[in-house]
Amino acid sequence: MRQFTESEALSGIVREALGAQARVVGVDRLRGGSKKGVYRVHTSGSRAVSVIVYSWAETENFWPAAEAIDPAHPFAPASGLAPFLAAQRRLDGLGVRVPGVLLADDGRRRYPADVAVVEDVADGTLEALLKTDPARASHALSELAAMLDVMHQQHSQHYGRVDVLERGDKARGDSCEQLVLERAIEDLAEAAERDPGIGSAAASLHDRLRELATRVAPRTQHGLIHGELGPDHVLVDASGHPVLIDIEGLMFFDVEWEHVFLQLRFGDQYSALSRPGLDPARLGLYMLAMRLSLVAGPLRLLDGDFPNRTVMQDIAEHNANEALALLLS
Repeated sequence: MRQFTESEALSGIVREALGAQARVVGVDRLRGGSKKGVYRVHTSGSRAVSVIVYSWAETENFWPAAEAIDPAHPFAPASGLAPFLAAQRRLDGLGVRVPGVLLADDGRRRYPADVAVVEDVADGTLEALLKTDPARASHALSELAAMLDVMHQQHSQHYGRVDVLERGDKARGDSCEQLVLERAIEDLAEAAERDPGIGSAAASLHDRLRELATRVAPRTQHGLIHGELGPDHVLVDASGHPVLIDIEGLMFFDVEWEHVFLQLRFGDQYSALSRPGLDPARLGLYMLAMRLSLVAGPLRLLDGDFPNRTVMQDIAEHNANEALALLLS
């Protein structure tokens, strides 16, 4: 049985962030995270506020232990205080709204894990707003599109997560499309063992991946992307402005990788985020690769004790069907 943190354990780190007068009066563990714990902490005192605490404790990570992975690989698990802070600095410097950092601590003096205390944007997600207030959501979508334009127009000759590039490391591989192809083949092999439909079509899916990859022309510039931006990873503040969260995977990569994920997650609302000039060959390869990733990943997560099991199973089944449908297109 996993043991998550309690209010007493958070009191010291919150007081350090807000001042000695702050007293923790309530803690809510927010649902949805699979790599870190996310807690809304309510305080009393002269500055009675709520804050969000991110905890990168090992017990908060639901992903099964993986074989040795190069930490500089763009698709290596993006989790931890260092990638979070690198991403926060980069986005904040671009004027892209992210929660403000009140305190970051990797010393583990007051708390037994790397931890960050950040601004609580408590007005909910864009995903919820799209259902409850479409007009307000439309304004937030327009602002989000402008934020993504700013990000995607930042260019680098090198690809990789921003924390990796900041420390002078280099991601392995020859190109983004080669890395995507390699990962897709691995995801296909894993998914084929777990999903009968994928298993029966594995050879055809493998051939299609190879075929799509041959259509992609070389590229030397890469844009800044979030990496897994869905409407649940966008908060909307009290003034209606979008705020990006779950930013640890921020990296320079092909912007088509971002747009494929945006298309999947935003559905009918994607038209507000779509942009001309995207490479159709990359979109074709990346869409099939993303579908296979969204089969293998959720099924891998279910090897552990992740609590929202039905959701993960549904994601895997849906994307398996969509991957198979791409063979017919």
